[in-house]
Amino acid sequence: MTLIELIKLDEGFIATVYKDSLGFDTVGYGTKMPLSREEGELLLKYRLDITEKNLLNNLHYLSISHEAWEILYNMAYQMGVNGVIKFTKMIKALRIKDYNEAANQMLDSKWAKQTPQRANRLADKMRKA
Repeated sequence: MTLIELIKLDEGFIATVYKDSLGFDTVGYGTKMPLSREEGELLLKYRLDITEKNLLNNLHYLSISHEAWEILYNMAYQMGVNGVIKFTKMIKALRIKDYNEAANQMLDSKWAKQTPQRANRLADKMRKA
């Protein structure tokens, strides 16, 4: 067995935060909380990579600017790929590269009401994409 396999066996995996035998908040394979900034950045990069791949698999037919893709990745990181796919009017506008209308559709959403600063910032970027 490799070292990683042994640690996995000894620690076990728990996906939610739990108290270890000494009472520390712990997650995963015995990772004590809180995470360090470096650990948080590794997790961010990993999850963003998965998000990008999943979004591309679902919207592979779009031929849009790099900036527009980055905006979609940002949205998908926050609300999930399935959340972005529900923006059917935005996607319809992106199919014809109408970035202004795509931005309008972004702002005409529950998401924009829940996170207005992010939505406005991303919509402004979309208009310039």
